[in-house]
Amino acid sequence: MRIVFAGTPEFAVTALAAIVAAAPGERWQIPLVLTQPDRPSGRGMKLAPSPVKQLALAHRIEVATPLTLSLIKGGAAAAATHAQLRAAAPDVWVVAAYGLILPQAALDIARGLPDAGAGPITALNIHASLLPRWRGAAPIARALEAGDAGTGITIMQMDAGLDTGPMLLAERVAIEADDTTLSLTARVAQIGARLIVQALRASARGTLRAQPQPAEAVTYAHKLDKREAWLDWSRPAAELARRVRAFDPFPVARGQVRGMTLKLWRAHAEDNAMYPQRPGTVIAADASGVRVACGAGSLVMTELQRPGGRRLRAADFLAGMALAPGDVFGAAAPQAS
Repeated sequence: MRIVFAGTPEFAVTALAAIVAAAPGERWQIPLVLTQPDRPSGRGMKLAPSPVKQLALAHRIEVATPLTLSLIKGGAAAAATHAQLRAAAPDVWVVAAYGLILPQAALDIARGLPDAGAGPITALNIHASLLPRWRGAAPIARALEAGDAGTGITIMQMDAGLDTGPMLLAERVAIEADDTTLSLTARVAQIGARLIVQALRASARGTLRAQPQPAEAVTYAHKLDKREAWLDWSRPAAELARRVRAFDPFPVARGQVRGMTLKLWRAHAEDNAMYPQRPGTVIAADASGVRVACGAGSLVMTELQRPGGRRLRAADFLAGMALAPGDVFGAAAPQAS
């Protein structure tokens, strides 16, 4: 079996590493890996390869980094990538958080694996939710933000829609009370890596079975936007606490107080009606956290960061910035942001 892998972040690295490890025993070949182009990174904003590119090069796998695979938008550059794909002669695509749309012309380059009940399998996608809930770009963060009790992995057969293809394998994972997008992604990625190897093996034996997605309970996980990072203190504290967890590591929840923008890394909600202050008002600030009145209850921030500073626990943070009861966090994002 010849596999072309398409992915970009650490989530995808876990899957690629599992396929690479299984390849010799299964007689799989990975002639080509696609990932997004190098991006500026770090304080110096130097171009850095994606995590998937780094792993592929470490295993001496050929890498392509097209800006687009659309022959209409990409012109000669996209046509060259299609030629590269044809030369790789894949049987199947494996896609994990690639970040670019794969047009049908690109998917059709794969010869396809045996029909599992919904046509030959030309592309398998590792999707980080239990479909059809949270189709789209940010399923883990949106599950946390919504307060879901669990999420999981679905191995699906790709089609022309947005995560609408038939399901082949799925596994649920519970969301813990202190999970962030960072921690939950790491756990879910391990499941995805195991299931994609299982799916490829089952496909080679012809034992995969496709199941259409239910038509009801469809939700969409829209891409995270930096503008969402600003907390609206008029909202319930429980909702804001979920957003803090969902926005770690990106875009990181924020608030502005005393003209300074703070990043809010860890927080929990307290359900109380003891404090009549308007939303955004600091109720208390001590080693146990910075308590801020919300539309319902209060948000207790236990890990914060000043501009140019490090993430600090509340006690250490307050040693350098003395917030006091009566200070008020802004109700909305600053205009300049």
